[in-house]
Amino acid sequence: MPLKSSPKPCRIKVVSFFDDNVRTPMRISPPVQTLFLVLPFLLCSFICVGQQAPVGPPPAQIPDKPSSKDLKTDEKERKPESAVGASVDANTYKVGPADILMVKVWNEEKFTGPVVVQQNGKITLPLAGDVDAGGTTPREIEAAITKALTKYVVKPLVTVTVQDVQSKKYYLDGMVNRAGEYPLAVPTTILEAISKAGGLQDFASKKRIYVLRGDKKLPFNFKDVMNGKNMDQNIHLEPGDHIVVP
Repeated sequence: MPLKSSPKPCRIKVVSFFDDNVRTPMRISPPVQTLFLVLPFLLCSFICVGQQAPVGPPPAQIPDKPSSKDLKTDEKERKPESAVGASVDANTYKVGPADILMVKVWNEEKFTGPVVVQQNGKITLPLAGDVDAGGTTPREIEAAITKALTKYVVKPLVTVTVQDVQSKKYYLDGMVNRAGEYPLAVPTTILEAISKAGGLQDFASKKRIYVLRGDKKLPFNFKDVMNGKNMDQNIHLEPGDHIVVP
């Protein structure tokens, strides 16, 4: 019986990197092999990080320092109207009790500041004492204060303005948009007073308006005046007048 031939051994072909010139296998050192493995991972990480949106709020911006001009403008806007002074004519307005005056003496702070006209018509200043103010204009009060300060100040420069009108007021009652009391700082007619109060309300009786002046009742036909008729009834108000709009 013939013997079976044994199977041929399996040969495995190993593929290696060869150098073309010397035909010898190229060996890659372990550090280089590690670099080849890590390099793709690093490249992928850099790409992913570069595409991510920034996390967290944006850095706070430091506002620019305001200029001195902006500070002065802002200070002026915040100043109350009473500090600016009432809109009166310094040559004709007659000062009365309870009016608030602003007295300014150049380069003399101790004589500068607001003063209230007393019921007896006088104002009181440091060192100078009482000065008559009631029934006089701000210009006349300036002259009186200047004369009173000559004992204490060399050639005083005095300015007097009416800061708040409290002695002369008129009143609006009834069907107007802003009823109440108003300062009579300048000559004011009935029609002007109604306009300052925001006008008449929708259901106001325009033909039955009147002014109470003491024990007198002065009629005012708003409709006629607006049409240019009977303009003599559009009189100037006096302190204490009440305009009644039924």
